[in-house]
Amino acid sequence: MAETLKKGSRVTGAAREKLAADLKRKYDSGASIRALAEETGRSYGFVHRMLTESGVILRGRGGATRGKKAASA
Repeated sequence: MAETLKKGSRVTGAAREKLAADLKRKYDSGASIRALAEETGRSYGFVHRMLTESGVILRGRGGATRGKKAASA
């Protein structure tokens, strides 16, 4: 997102829909909520709420998961 929004400013109407679509696209491409919050200058909670309002299925916590260890006999 080229321009960052003024922190705490209300986002409504078409601007909110555009922001939500942009966040959804980037999140679906692998960006984290924290990275999106940093990029937009908004809080983690704001980005989280925008994604859930957009119908995004959020990923689980943590980074890449490791495969299960082979059980030793």
